[in-house]
Amino acid sequence: MTADSDPFQLYGTRETETPPVRLSAGKLTTDFKDGNLRSIRYGAAEVLRAVSYLVRDRDWGTYAPTIRDLRIDQREDGFSVRYVAHCTGPQDTALAIDVQITAEAGEALIFSAEALSATGFETNRCGFCILHPIIGVAGMPTSIEHVDGNRIDTHFPDLIEPWQPFKDMRAITHSVTPYVTAECRMEGDTFEMEDQRNWSDASYKTYVRPLALPWPYRIPAGEPIRQRIILSVGDMQHSVAASATIAAQRSITLSPGEKSGTMPAIGLVITPEEAEATLAAHSRLAEIAPQELLFHFDPDAAHGADAFNSFAAISAVHAGRSTLEIVLPCRVSPLAEVQHIATLMRGACFKPDAIIISPAVDRQSTPPGSKWPECPPLEEIYAAAHTAFPGIRIGGGMLSYFTELNRKRVPADTLGFITHCTNPIVHAADDLSVMQTLEALPFITRSVRAIYGNKPCRIGPSTIPMRQNPYGSRTMDNPHGKRIAMANSDPRHNGRFGAAFALGYAASVLDAGLECLTLSALTGSFGLIAGDDEPSAPGTPRPLLDTVSTLSRHAGNRWQECLSSDSTTVLAFITTQPGRSRQLHMVNITPASQQIELEKLRLLEQPENARLTLDAYATVSLALMD
Repeated sequence: MTADSDPFQLYGTRETETPPVRLSAGKLTTDFKDGNLRSIRYGAAEVLRAVSYLVRDRDWGTYAPTIRDLRIDQREDGFSVRYVAHCTGPQDTALAIDVQITAEAGEALIFSAEALSATGFETNRCGFCILHPIIGVAGMPTSIEHVDGNRIDTHFPDLIEPWQPFKDMRAITHSVTPYVTAECRMEGDTFEMEDQRNWSDASYKTYVRPLALPWPYRIPAGEPIRQRIILSVGDMQHSVAASATIAAQRSITLSPGEKSGTMPAIGLVITPEEAEATLAAHSRLAEIAPQELLFHFDPDAAHGADAFNSFAAISAVHAGRSTLEIVLPCRVSPLAEVQHIATLMRGACFKPDAIIISPAVDRQSTPPGSKWPECPPLEEIYAAAHTAFPGIRIGGGMLSYFTELNRKRVPADTLGFITHCTNPIVHAADDLSVMQTLEALPFITRSVRAIYGNKPCRIGPSTIPMRQNPYGSRTMDNPHGKRIAMANSDPRHNGRFGAAFALGYAASVLDAGLECLTLSALTGSFGLIAGDDEPSAPGTPRPLLDTVSTLSRHAGNRWQECLSSDSTTVLAFITTQPGRSRQLHMVNITPASQQIELEKLRLLEQPENARLTLDAYATVSLALMD
């Protein structure tokens, strides 16, 4: 069995996703999966990324409903879908959603739903979610009809909006192509839009029930909730014949681009809980040779003097730099707290090269309409850090995600660098959604630069599993290795999928000029090697280890842009190592093999053969001729 046919090697689990059902109505096509619509296209153009009916719990986790009585009717000129989705909540509460989806050639697509609970049902959100794509849409014109009937002409945000760009929505219209427009009408409640690029989702999300209203809320027993989405596509060239199917697969073309820069340093995050395992694997640490170790310290997690003793021992066997990441409780004065931490640090003879400091409350998100939590001024916290750690470089930002950094913009004048993380399973955890988050990364880095200019920037730790949940009380446990949003472990981190995601991540942020990029730990559920509680032998390297080692080996080298004819499928870049040949780094971010054709690039070992095959989620580095 090859890796391409073995789900465990690809995904770290033998459980595969159910393939979608392709539906069509004339030139309109869509994929029906798990009760919802994905990749709604008109001809070859993407109209909407998704239309979904979602139910979220009090921690913003998404219910996976049981679908019953599913009936799909695909006809020559259209389709219809009927089903009932059942959600079971705490204390035996229940919710049933009766769904009907219809589309006819040349007519509107209609997605209607009626939710009814016999018991009453608590939820943070229950209703439709519409995703607009970002590539080719960001910054482009749109027309918004409000619930009062007024219409305004505006634009999709280009830089990422921290708050909702559009509220009180009834309909939104945009151009799909120069000749095709789409209107999405939303009935049954008041909708608003958030810029999901904040969370690295590759979409603008229009959702039901404004966030300014209280949540969680309760759906009363016996009271039906009815909503309907109507998608109408206008084609000014409707008389011109066009196929509803996507053209047959062609080779992906890679060619050198104009942009270039310096590869970032590569970091590994180390927590006190993983310090002993990290020290035991010090030979692996030397083999990977990361430029930076990011040590995490949180007094609220009972981290104390022992943590610094462990950090000092690890630093003694590490040839690179180190940064201490401090979660400041802020129960007493910031100066008193940081001076206590400094005393513990000096007592252990631990001497980091830099310190990142952030108040504990800033790890939690403050959604629109919510009250900001009590917190000392950040200027006071940063001043205390400079006092307690003289001569050490101080960084700030957010230990959570770009969302929080965008909403609470830190005073950066006294900081040596800005930092934040991202996570790809905040809202969805299917394979396609996770890989699509790579599309949002250049928008994130460009938005950071718009706020902080040329201030040095770092990103990470950014991994598929979630290390903290700013949007609820906890991350989700995942003992059975499922694809679960907001989970603190994810099987794909262990497979080729995880390695492909990491290399795709690095390729997507090269243009940002990052100082350091951290994509993993050494051990544990975020690590490069397997732990004691995993199916493979303890210490077994994950595919991700090769990717991080490659990036570490090229840190500080020059990179050159490599243009892909389809960046949703294959990403690539070129590195130049002094005294050695250039290397082409490629990654296939899809589950299908891809044919690659090189233009103006010649391989050292195959100068006459510029056609390659990249297997599913393959990461490849090849030497180039000068």
